[in-house]
Amino acid sequence: MYYNLDNEIATRPTKNVYRDNDSTIKLFVENYSKSSILNEALNQARVEEGTDLNIAKLKEITKIDNRWALVSEHIEGTSLQELMDKNPEKMDEYMDMLVKIQLEVLAKQVPMLNPIKDKYKRKITKSELISDTTKYELLQRLAGMKDHTKLCHGDFEPGNIIIKEDGSYYIIDWAHVTQGNASADAARTFLIFSMQGKNDLAENYLELFAQKSGIAKHNIQLWIPIVAAVELTRQKEGEQEFLKQWIDIKNYE
Repeated sequence: MYYNLDNEIATRPTKNVYRDNDSTIKLFVENYSKSSILNEALNQARVEEGTDLNIAKLKEITKIDNRWALVSEHIEGTSLQELMDKNPEKMDEYMDMLVKIQLEVLAKQVPMLNPIKDKYKRKITKSELISDTTKYELLQRLAGMKDHTKLCHGDFEPGNIIIKEDGSYYIIDWAHVTQGNASADAARTFLIFSMQGKNDLAENYLELFAQKSGIAKHNIQLWIPIVAAVELTRQKEGEQEFLKQWIDIKNYE
């Protein structure tokens, strides 16, 4: 099928994102891992088929100019991040919405998804950016974490929530979805705010999530060094030094 790539809506280090009428085309760089692309498509399909959550439905896996592409339905609306930026006076309302939606996701189960502890163990073990001593400490802590089967989005932040005109919402970008411990997903969201330099929002989010979930704040904080180490393995430019400050587990004993 032919797709018009004139309307680019996002650029990332490994992909470009385009809109063509009612489709969103995620076009990956040439030679990007085929298995990673197929795994992302499979995980998105599993969430779509295994839950009643509003997500963009996967339409096609294809190749465009020798580059792999994932095609999903386009969700028309405004991201929660855009609303936060435009209406800072409503930040408390929007943060409440963010946590409410995240808890709705975490209440679901999709048994075929990769367990988060397995994924994190694999990534930390293979990392060349973490010393052997720190790696051992992180893996020991990870092994001691409780095994849960909650649906963890893995990249839950305001930019991945689309609010439609009728007030309904859709959750997009399921590339990092797993099943596991809710505290790990919350730690990831906390780090996203922190990496954006929004330290006050990060702390407010952490307090609100702990309050609404009934999960002790300390339990979420215990995951922060582990999640930071996993994020470090992505080797995103400009983030490495920041993340290295978070992987010392002694900060959260």
